[in-house]
Amino acid sequence: MAKPKAKPKADDSTSSLFEENYLVRTLGRIAQDYEVALTELVANAWDAGASLVDLTIPPTNELALTVEDDGHGMYAGQFKGRWMKLGYNRLKHQSALVEFPPERQGWRRKAYGRNGVGRHGLLCFADQYSVETWREDKGASFNIGTQSEENPFKIEKEGSFIRKGHGTKLSVIVQRHLPNADAIREILAGRFVHDPQFVVRVNGVSVALADQTGLIEKQDLQIPGCPPAEAFVVDTMRTAKYTLYQGIAFWVNGRLVGVPSWVVGSDAVIDGRARFAKRFSIVIKADDGWLPEVEQDWVRFKSGNKVDALFEAARDYAKNVFAQLSATLVEESSEEALVKNREDFKELSPLGRAEVASFARDLVKATPTVSQDVLSAAVQALINIEKARGGAALLEKLTRLDESDIEGLDRLLSQWTVRDALSVLDEIDHRLAVIVAIEKLAGDEAADELHTLHPLVTQARWLFGPEFDSSEYSSNVSLRTAAEKIFKKRLSNDAFINAKQRPDIMALADATCSIVGTEGFDATDPTLTRIQNVLIIELKKGRSAIGREEMNQGNGYVQDFLGSGALDGTPMFRAFVVGHAITAKTTREIELKEEGVLRGRVQAVTYGQLMRSAHQRLFRLKERIPARYEDMSGADLSAKVMLTTSQASLALSVSGKG
Repeated sequence: MAKPKAKPKADDSTSSLFEENYLVRTLGRIAQDYEVALTELVANAWDAGASLVDLTIPPTNELALTVEDDGHGMYAGQFKGRWMKLGYNRLKHQSALVEFPPERQGWRRKAYGRNGVGRHGLLCFADQYSVETWREDKGASFNIGTQSEENPFKIEKEGSFIRKGHGTKLSVIVQRHLPNADAIREILAGRFVHDPQFVVRVNGVSVALADQTGLIEKQDLQIPGCPPAEAFVVDTMRTAKYTLYQGIAFWVNGRLVGVPSWVVGSDAVIDGRARFAKRFSIVIKADDGWLPEVEQDWVRFKSGNKVDALFEAARDYAKNVFAQLSATLVEESSEEALVKNREDFKELSPLGRAEVASFARDLVKATPTVSQDVLSAAVQALINIEKARGGAALLEKLTRLDESDIEGLDRLLSQWTVRDALSVLDEIDHRLAVIVAIEKLAGDEAADELHTLHPLVTQARWLFGPEFDSSEYSSNVSLRTAAEKIFKKRLSNDAFINAKQRPDIMALADATCSIVGTEGFDATDPTLTRIQNVLIIELKKGRSAIGREEMNQGNGYVQDFLGSGALDGTPMFRAFVVGHAITAKTTREIELKEEGVLRGRVQAVTYGQLMRSAHQRLFRLKERIPARYEDMSGADLSAKVMLTTSQASLALSVSGKG
């Protein structure tokens, strides 16, 4: 009886030896990541001409995981020549086309495999596995192990059996990397294009392979010197197609390469958190000509000039698509950012809310790739700035205090921060600029009152008293309708310079009128809002004097409003007739009462009176601030004031609402 051949030793042999688990350690992600391993085994079934692949995933370790297909199967000799050959070259021995069982004549596929690596996917779960393969009713079984110094893997046990048909079944007792059946079903669904001739099941449940029939915006990619490729965009809101991933997905020969991402190569196309990135996906479809550029485990492309050119073309396409579609997302993105900050947003004045909303839209337009997190943070920052700008609101509290209320003043000032004080000083500075501009323009016979003086006065409601120094006053549709009805005989044919932007201003033949109001909930019916207060400012043109006729005219306006029936509720009317002088024996104030209830008051005032009252309400601070306006003309000051954002310009931003 012959003695068994002794195992070669490292110190007495010139042949190469393999460290234990050599193959497992050199397979890369195939032996470490169950997603990659099982994807490769399904791809092997595709290459074997299978129409059905069944994966059985056990619930725990120490149980069998199996992958069975109905492909062409192998004879024992074919198995040894193909499966057992390290680095098997499929193109050399079998060609790039898939071999099918005899009954599937006419079927055509291009194989994924090139280097014979994917078949070792079961080594992800243990160091040995079993193979059963049958063809033309003849079967062969093999136990494959990796515990050998002479070979990286070897057949530890071999057998034969009889089984009708054809196919292959792989089995392994799971020792490590136990897969999750539901996760694998989703992973496989996103890595192979749907083909009615190829069905994959996991624990008996079919996998809905990716259906790319709903792709839109098709375009051929021009890549000089490279195989052809096509680019598509998918709007996930317009299709109900399966979308596991977001980003740019590269599909070669109907199989996903790596994981889709908005980072292509080493460059980020857009921020993956941007709304566009979450809604749209880009698909780059390439034929089998790109297979040599794919790594053997399909987790990435190989480095090279062709792949660099493909990535550049994909990035350019994505950026062009984004530029075309991003405009439709501006409103959605800005609205989402405002909703995220809704509580702070609601605390702003109407003008502040309009400015923040406009800022959000402009930011998305200027930087379409901005992420939602960054946009929301920017909106929050601007809201905080708007709150800090509350000089007008703080000053309003001051102006409502009686000068003798020292205790109230001290209490208010003690609650202020340094920022509050600076905000008030800025607002005072702005209002002083308004006063000086009005003083200079009112005394300038060459001034264009309609286009310079009148806009200054009508937007500065605080000139007429602290009770009007509120952001609540705005133009109102019903007020506008009533005003047009009342003033229709006196409307000027000359359009006001900002007629569309200032619907609260009406240009009359001999004057300019501003009509604004406040709304509030009705005391008798708290579910309805009604107009509560109406402010009418009529500024006479030219160096006019206010007489009895002008006051009667103002009185008539209020009576016409009260009798128009166009306004809900019973608002209180305050009307001011403003001119350069008041003639002698002219009643300076007229009160209108209905059944003993005061409903309106008409007052005649001059520009000089307005300026003196304004100085007094501003605590004579004009003398305390450097005379920075002495060298500026009235027109220059007017332009400066009108370009300055303040709550006094509320009507410019909320016009037409009511």
